[in-house]
Amino acid sequence: MAQTNTQKTEKNREQLVSAASGEIIIEFVKVNKWYGDFHVLKDIDLDVHKGERIVVCGPSGSGKSTLIRCINNLEEHQSGSIVVDGITLNRNLKNIDHIRTEVGMVFQNFNLFPHLTIIENLTLGPIWTRKMPKVDANDLAMKYLERVKIPEQADKFPGQLSGGQQQRVAIARSLCMNPKIMLFDEPTSALDPEMIKEVLEVMIELADTGMTMIVVTHEMGFAETVADRVILMDQGQIVEENEPGEFFNNPQHERTKLFLSQIL
Repeated sequence: MAQTNTQKTEKNREQLVSAASGEIIIEFVKVNKWYGDFHVLKDIDLDVHKGERIVVCGPSGSGKSTLIRCINNLEEHQSGSIVVDGITLNRNLKNIDHIRTEVGMVFQNFNLFPHLTIIENLTLGPIWTRKMPKVDANDLAMKYLERVKIPEQADKFPGQLSGGQQQRVAIARSLCMNPKIMLFDEPTSALDPEMIKEVLEVMIELADTGMTMIVVTHEMGFAETVADRVILMDQGQIVEENEPGEFFNNPQHERTKLFLSQIL
């Protein structure tokens, strides 16, 4: 039986309380970033608790992708502080490397190596970064290909797979590094509509394992079903954040109301 809106809201409240009672795994304090003269992130304050699932949404150019790319230093912030799993993100390369081993990321465009088979794409990180024996890395890769429901594709090349299958491979590749945090940067935006559902189903199953997740997406159904918190960004700032029931049904900011009216 499908959940009622009341049941969903209550479930989300319980998830939010549970996440909030845990330890902070990501902390932004007055974070600023510029691209030249363009102020893309403005005094961002944000705490993410271990096991929390956060969806970040907002119009193009609002800073949402930059926000999550700062977490693993794919983008460098210019002021303020970011602490990830107890480590301050600064120009210390050792710190950056450590954080990147603990933070998995799935991009819009898969970023698979086209000349390597699927299983070779998955085992590259564990073998070279985790120093895992090849046989163990292969077993791990097959475990996660099973989880994303495409183990039969292990010996194919990325170009032989559909977009949805390639994105599931990208998710499995990140999971092979046993990350504490998963970041998703609009993971379905490059997919045909019929492929979106299969990727979202994998992400929902991953969320159910208790993984800390931050997802930049316009898939509001996913946000309503999975998120503990939904954040709206606009012009480099966090405009509103709330649990999904309140965010969608009782938005507090006029900018949120306008955004939701345009996408729902």
